[in-house]
Amino acid sequence: MGQIRFRAFKGSDDLPAMVVLARQESDETLHVVDLPYRFSSWAMDNPDGIGLWVDERDRLVGWAAMQTPFWSIDYVFDRNAGAALHTQIIQWADDRAIRLLETDYGRPIWFINAFAEQTQRIDELESLGFASQADVGENSWTKVSMRLDADATAPERSVPGGFRIRPLAGAVEVDAYVALHRAVFNSTSMTAQWRARTLSQPGYVAELDLVAVAPDGRLAGFCICWLARLPNGETVGQVEPLGVHEDFRALGLGRALLLEGLRRLVQHGATSVLVETDNYRDEAFKLYESAGFRVQKDVLVFRKDFAPLE
Repeated sequence: MGQIRFRAFKGSDDLPAMVVLARQESDETLHVVDLPYRFSSWAMDNPDGIGLWVDERDRLVGWAAMQTPFWSIDYVFDRNAGAALHTQIIQWADDRAIRLLETDYGRPIWFINAFAEQTQRIDELESLGFASQADVGENSWTKVSMRLDADATAPERSVPGGFRIRPLAGAVEVDAYVALHRAVFNSTSMTAQWRARTLSQPGYVAELDLVAVAPDGRLAGFCICWLARLPNGETVGQVEPLGVHEDFRALGLGRALLLEGLRRLVQHGATSVLVETDNYRDEAFKLYESAGFRVQKDVLVFRKDFAPLE
């Protein structure tokens, strides 16, 4: 492939090429369809936390992003570029992790995801100090990528009495969404700026951005769906994120949101739909399985510590 060199991130103008590369490498990459959601995060405000690699023709062959809200290093590289590029990317991420420690974008621990079948990548991650979390006692952690083919028979959607499912009401409802998201995940990572950015992403479809409204008018749950057309011509959907406030759980609201999202994705041309979930989220796994999703890939989580976890 010739000489490969590092190039600094230039902002939003670089994002389309980053998406194209991820779609090109979709078989090797966990986050592809939901990149508009991840690219809206406040981590993308820090150009020092994003790196690009280009070939002699200035064509993008790799990128990495220190996704602080997820404690995750997202990266993609052209499989034809060779293993050396993978090593360069991880070494760059190591350096970034150390430099970011004393900033708002730093984390004492960073995680990387890899498909269980990516044995060469796993060997390289372990050689660079990342350790699998698959068998570390009670805190063991793995994930699964699940897939539903659009021609599968979908269960009937049933919305709990008094609740409504509709699209988010645009920018005027962002603050209410953020409050709900924070409550659902017990995290302050979601911000109004992040959520507002999703509304202007090229891959955003307003009809796929769903909320559930309780009888008293409160937002009770959400289900954001994404679409991407891959180089092979397939249109793939993804559900990310999906959540229900604890006050309204055990009513079937999450299932109703999911099934409505699936129905709309199929209407918009999705031939298959993906979800990702952690191994410890038993209820989420059961929900997806009940809707027809099946595990397509096991995902291993790798961890590296850069400072004590306080």
